[in-house]
Amino acid sequence: MKTWKISALAAAVLAASPAAMANEVIDELADHYSRLSVSGFVDMSYTYVDPDGGSSDSNAGLDQAEIQLAYDFDGKLSVHTDIEWQDNGEGEETHLEQAFINYKFTDQFSAKAGRFLSYSGWETEDPTGLYQYSGTGYAKYFYGGYQQGVSGLYSSDMFSAALSVVADTGDLMGEGDDFSDPAIETMLAFTPLESVTVKGFYLADKNDYTGEDVSMINVWASYAEGPLTLAAEYNTSENTPASVGTVEGFNPALDITDTEADGYLLMANYDFGMAGLTLRYHAWEVESGEGVTVEDVSGFTISPSVPLTDNLLLVLEYRMDTLEADGVEDQDVDSFAIEALLTF
Repeated sequence: MKTWKISALAAAVLAASPAAMANEVIDELADHYSRLSVSGFVDMSYTYVDPDGGSSDSNAGLDQAEIQLAYDFDGKLSVHTDIEWQDNGEGEETHLEQAFINYKFTDQFSAKAGRFLSYSGWETEDPTGLYQYSGTGYAKYFYGGYQQGVSGLYSSDMFSAALSVVADTGDLMGEGDDFSDPAIETMLAFTPLESVTVKGFYLADKNDYTGEDVSMINVWASYAEGPLTLAAEYNTSENTPASVGTVEGFNPALDITDTEADGYLLMANYDFGMAGLTLRYHAWEVESGEGVTVEDVSGFTISPSVPLTDNLLLVLEYRMDTLEADGVEDQDVDSFAIEALLTF
């Protein structure tokens, strides 16, 4: 009969093996977790709208919720995904807002491919980037929206440039995928001082419904020093899908072609510490090729905000808009909103 003798050292090694393996698994999971970032927001509001000569209306509920997932594989390759729930006015909808891969070739140059948000526009699509509750309402005429394609970005301390080749521009949902006649977006950005940023965008496309050439120019500048932020934006465009009314959901009542649109905004925000205050003036106009004004809107917004916690922001807003168009009686619209924005 043979007997096996195990040394004290060997026994200790065997006894420690399960713990060592467990530690390896834990370390590996910790490494993966450190590469994963999860963020998002929940946005809810109460709104009251009172048009002159019309019936007032009020609504309350959840506006939007979003989860943003990003994973960094090796410091160069990363993937980013946004999943959004939103009440778009036609019913509740959950969709993939963004999904793209990004590769960092150098510290200055990177490229991405997939569905992503245009670089253009001072005001952001998500409420987390706004200084007040509402957007101007003119993004559909002047901003690139969500796009599907490829994009390259060069960025340095004082200068940045980007070029995107995408299926469509001006699509607020990013569902366009026809690459038979691709669109382009170009960006030039300058930061001459740490507090000053100037960006300019040119977008070119072809309207799939009318065959007309589409162009959009967006230029904005900002100054941010201490508690004060100032911004100004100018836009001009021709034959965008929203202005000719050829895409469902984009002013379908407008059955016109050969359109021109112009718009601008001025904004000031001051952070008092315990509260903030935003003042904004905006205006835009859309004309047909015959010179008929089909939309002429201007508005003033005042919006105080109070951070209740590090993650919860309370935003109040009063907004007055004046709506004009040829052949239509002018109308003033007053609106009031209370917003609770939770970020994580």
